[in-house]
Amino acid sequence: MRLFPMIGVLLIVVLVILFLSFVPVGLWITAFFSGVRMKISDLIGMRLRRVKPSRIVRPSIKATKAGLSLDIPELEAHYLAGGNVDTLVDALIAAQRANIPLQFERAAAIDLAGRDVLEAVQVSVNPKVIETPNISAVAQDGIEVMVKAKVTVRANIDRLVGGAGEQTIIARVGEGIVTTVGSSQTYKSVLENPDSISKVVLDKGLDSGTAFEILSIDIADVDVARNIGARLQTDQAEADKRISEAKASERRAMAHAREQEMRAEVEAMRAKVVEAESQVPIAMAEALRSGNIGVMDYYKLKNLNSDTDMRNTIAKASDIDKKKENK
Repeated sequence: MRLFPMIGVLLIVVLVILFLSFVPVGLWITAFFSGVRMKISDLIGMRLRRVKPSRIVRPSIKATKAGLSLDIPELEAHYLAGGNVDTLVDALIAAQRANIPLQFERAAAIDLAGRDVLEAVQVSVNPKVIETPNISAVAQDGIEVMVKAKVTVRANIDRLVGGAGEQTIIARVGEGIVTTVGSSQTYKSVLENPDSISKVVLDKGLDSGTAFEILSIDIADVDVARNIGARLQTDQAEADKRISEAKASERRAMAHAREQEMRAEVEAMRAKVVEAESQVPIAMAEALRSGNIGVMDYYKLKNLNSDTDMRNTIAKASDIDKKKENK
């Protein structure tokens, strides 16, 4: 009979432990004495919706102590949407202390957009410096100049959602530096007045459409690099040389081909002459038989040929003697 009361007491203890493990009574007591009005049923509902009550209650306590009035359902909805409730509340408190008008809906949108809303508020209060890498630009005289700039920016709360980030700022500043240096007559003017670069670039409104407001652009370093103009001229001269050599080779090839054609034509003409000369004795014999030429005429022609051969031999001998005398 004594076992039944003991079992009943044990069951009651187990039920109490399960209740306390499921319902964070201690967290509710902390919230109650911190001024956060919420029901135990709200904590049970959070458990059923798989929301950690501490992730909602503790930021609510922090906001209440800072003088902010936030609704528990809004914080819970932001948590279920994947937002960081603790960072959101810290950003709202920081904005309130800095007198920055930041509503809960906008802060939640910034947080859900993937941006650090607390860092945005801090940058809005305390501007940060973005340092660009070495930017290569070429002046009109062909000298390359390496420029490094420091851009002081302040976060624009109204453009954080949908606004471009730091990489866009760096790209636009680099483009402005290249344009400004490229419009300079010589690299010396860039070295003498580096502040002219920052003034021109700053007047271009590079922060349009970005999540930042550019406060200043300061040129940190300017170095003289390569002579791009001379290098381009050298490359152009080398290219012109190669083109001229290619054209000369083409002309030589054409001349050689023409020479071969002329030699072929000469050989063909010689072959025709030899063929024609081979027909002369036959023609002479036919002329003698037909009586078109006499014997005396034939001997006169032979004597004329012999005289011509002799003259050619004498002429060749005299040419050889003149060459020997010249040597």
